[in-house]
Amino acid sequence: MKNLFIVTVVFIISYSSAISVVGQTHTSLSLTECVQLAIEHNPTLKQTELNLYRNEVNYKQARYNRLPSLEGNIDHGYNEGRSVNATTNQFVNTSYFSGGQSLYLSAPIFNGFQILHDIRRRASAREAGKFEFEGVVNELKLDVIEAYVLVLTAQDMLQQTEGQLTVTQETVDRMEIMQREGAADPGDFYDLKGQLRTDQNLLETNRQALYNRRLRLAALLNMAIDELPELEPLLFSIDQKPYSGVELYHTAKGVLPQFKALDWRVKEAQQQVKVMKSDYYPSLSLSAGIQSRFSSIDDSGFNYWQQFRNYPSKGISFNLRIPIFNKMKVRTQVTLANLDLDEVKWERQIQENQLREETAKAVFSMKTLRENVHNLREQEQSYQEAFRIAQVHFDAGNSNSVIFLTAKNKLDHTRNALVIKQYEWIMQKYINDYYAGTLDL
Repeated sequence: MKNLFIVTVVFIISYSSAISVVGQTHTSLSLTECVQLAIEHNPTLKQTELNLYRNEVNYKQARYNRLPSLEGNIDHGYNEGRSVNATTNQFVNTSYFSGGQSLYLSAPIFNGFQILHDIRRRASAREAGKFEFEGVVNELKLDVIEAYVLVLTAQDMLQQTEGQLTVTQETVDRMEIMQREGAADPGDFYDLKGQLRTDQNLLETNRQALYNRRLRLAALLNMAIDELPELEPLLFSIDQKPYSGVELYHTAKGVLPQFKALDWRVKEAQQQVKVMKSDYYPSLSLSAGIQSRFSSIDDSGFNYWQQFRNYPSKGISFNLRIPIFNKMKVRTQVTLANLDLDEVKWERQIQENQLREETAKAVFSMKTLRENVHNLREQEQSYQEAFRIAQVHFDAGNSNSVIFLTAKNKLDHTRNALVIKQYEWIMQKYINDYYAGTLDL
């Protein structure tokens, strides 16, 4: 019975724990969840996504241009005075109703391969648009990461300030008691009270900074700041795969979608040159049509539908257009298209030059931040011990407020700088992963 009781108690506790876990609601967001929310709801990204549909529509229309066109016309009118009878082609001097119906078909046969080159140009534009959109998504990810890191930085800075204010407040309270008993230097007391107000102002400044940064993150996620929950912390690790500037540059140039998009933009510009050159060639098209006429004073006495069947006119023709001289318009168009092609090629070189600069800066920043974090950690330990000694001497009355506050401020500034540099390291790590193509969010 005793064993059965123990088993029953264990089962009840386990079942209750399971129920509490299942019923638990998530009140915080991870970085990955924030990135996904931004991709799903960011209005700027949704607006950019419209270009994908626009490129697809243009590509389909370019393919539809290979099809013939069919057009129908119906016209009716009222005639007075001397005119030509539509069915007899004789002059009449009376009032009557007339009309006509026609159906025309036109099909391109040859136009210097303009339609073919335009299809290829639109296809290149469509592929370029896909990679450009992917690049915009990656930029949005970096914006969310930066906003997320800045929120965490502001939170930790606020916590640091609260801790610093607590230490100052405790010292001022202790000095106030000593001041009433006449056992404290008034100069030290008022010096500490002034420091207390400085810490309080710094606390409000950090609260404002945290609010602004949460507001920025909420805007990227397309939600109100009151709807933004708490954020999960990021793990800080000084370990990072080392990259050289040249290695990271060549890796980024191969994986970043912006450069794949530029390759397709070059192809698009090349096809545009061919589209413009197609106007140098003759064009041949096929036309066919059927039409009929109606007159209310027709001699046959047929009604409308009988006249429609009785007076059909059919025809087919080939139309050849030979360009001879068009004020140098085609030549000008080809020249402008070649300039556009050169512009895209130069744009690629500009982007490559900027990437070389940015990757070199990213690699160097990683090395610098590693040293900064290492030095600040050792500096924090040294200043912490110096502040402990200064506080002991100050509490014993063997020191003054200047020495005490100097040691405290050095420790506070070092801790603040350490928080900032650690989060800068995290942000820089994500930037290096972005260039290396290993940003997995």
